[in-house]
Amino acid sequence: MRSESGFAQINGARLYYELAGSGTPFVMIHAGIADSRMWDGEFEHFSKTHLALRFDMRGYGKSLPVQGEFNIQDDLEELLAKLDIASPMILMGCSMGGGLSIDFALSHPERVAKMILVGSAPAGLELEAEGPDELFAQSEAAFKAGDVDRVVELDMQIWFDGIGRTAKDVDALARRKAGAMAKLVTEHELRGIGTHVRKTGTKAAAERLRELTMPALIVVGANDLPYLRLAADHMIDIMPSASKLLIPDAGHLPNLEHPTLFQTGIRDFLAGS
Repeated sequence: MRSESGFAQINGARLYYELAGSGTPFVMIHAGIADSRMWDGEFEHFSKTHLALRFDMRGYGKSLPVQGEFNIQDDLEELLAKLDIASPMILMGCSMGGGLSIDFALSHPERVAKMILVGSAPAGLELEAEGPDELFAQSEAAFKAGDVDRVVELDMQIWFDGIGRTAKDVDALARRKAGAMAKLVTEHELRGIGTHVRKTGTKAAAERLRELTMPALIVVGANDLPYLRLAADHMIDIMPSASKLLIPDAGHLPNLEHPTLFQTGIRDFLAGS
């Protein structure tokens, strides 16, 4: 049984992490509008049956941005090595974290036993889908003006409330928690420190989905952006061993809105063959 938390020196940055439990490693990777706190419920729940790891990517949560170029897959690989996380493991990523999970699994398929992708899409996937373009434009303008609170509110409308809902339709406590994480993301980003350089290959991840033969659960909120709902269906169609979990009345962070339904779906998936 392991139980530790702190900062790991990773490729020039200090990444905050928490590790608890024993058994098959279960690595939880947060979304780009959140940090590792989005997994509070899942970390507590699954550390009872697995060796659970969650961490803040650089520029998120307690992991401060640093000068220079970096790659989040390099950071993940170095963190797993430093913490001596064995393979094969379970990867669960939301949004940006899901994209990272896909990239890692394509690079190291033998290290991934099962994968859970929440509100995610592979790099290079082009789909025709409408979106809240006006809200995105307003958010970008507020960011350029340095209006953090306005950015956060707009991001909550886009990502937490989602399509067809407003703030009055969602759980206020969960929305405030999501907003607090998004605020810290914005504050870190406004510092303008560090440049993420994506790994490039001969083929984009979207063209290699058939290579992901491990069992995969594709989770999406019914009120998430149309592009991501379409991406979920696309991955179901292409990935050989993928199944879908649709969370009703939920946006981009469905585990914060319906933790019991989310955790039950994950537990049932992990219990399957």
